[in-house]
Amino acid sequence: MKKIDRLGWAAGFSIKTYGLRIGIRANDSAALDRVRAHLPQDWRTISSPVVDRLYSIVVARNGSHGNVRRFNLLYGDHVRLARSVDTDEVFDTFESDLRLVVAEYARRRVFVHAGVVGWQGRAIVIPGRSFSGKSTLVAELVRAGACYYSDEFAVFDSRGRVHPFLKPLEIRDPGVFRQTKIEVARLGGKPGRGSLPVGMVLVTQFRDGVRFRPRKLSPGNGVLELLSNTVSARRDPENALATLQHVVAHAEVLKGARGDAHVVANTILEQVARKKRDR
Repeated sequence: MKKIDRLGWAAGFSIKTYGLRIGIRANDSAALDRVRAHLPQDWRTISSPVVDRLYSIVVARNGSHGNVRRFNLLYGDHVRLARSVDTDEVFDTFESDLRLVVAEYARRRVFVHAGVVGWQGRAIVIPGRSFSGKSTLVAELVRAGACYYSDEFAVFDSRGRVHPFLKPLEIRDPGVFRQTKIEVARLGGKPGRGSLPVGMVLVTQFRDGVRFRPRKLSPGNGVLELLSNTVSARRDPENALATLQHVVAHAEVLKGARGDAHVVANTILEQVARKKRDR
């Protein structure tokens, strides 16, 4: 860390987000303007010099050294997270790492890898890791009229209500690793506002050609499905379990493979609406 401190820093600032204090510094003050575009929605600047995590960004400067490659660098505390000639890659790594740090250590919130939409006053939570197809399904649910809450994390408070974690959707085309960022407005949708109780937990993955016939799970099995996708489960299992029990207390928990997201989106929304009417 002492070696990194001596690299020479032009500017920096500290923020607070989800109860965490984050410091960001750079060797070029212009880089901090780009940083702000990669911060979580819920943040504010603070004056405290003491932070829980410090990011250091070294932006390569143009010089007259012929074909010498100059690398951009990103450090999280003393660990190098990225080294690339592509500045976009460095800032994307910064955004991804910051999200995971927030998800792991957030105060008074439990983060679950999941897509989330709101529909008729209830949330639909779709737990799953990368490549499970949750972003594609979220996009289709938004096109069908649902409000967009997140395509990456379900953020639960202690009552089990889910809060927005707003960011562009990141859609991966078939056979392509890199994702394309899409603003929710491009899908004709609207971002969610405020917290919602969970009406459905849907554990599903895309499987080509399959008919969507999910089976009901018990609340206990629903907790286990959510727990396996909970970022802080190993660090703070007691708090995670207590929160997730509230999540499933009044939610329908379904599990089953699905086919094309466009085909099943309306079926899912109709199921939530029918469940609400039956209460």
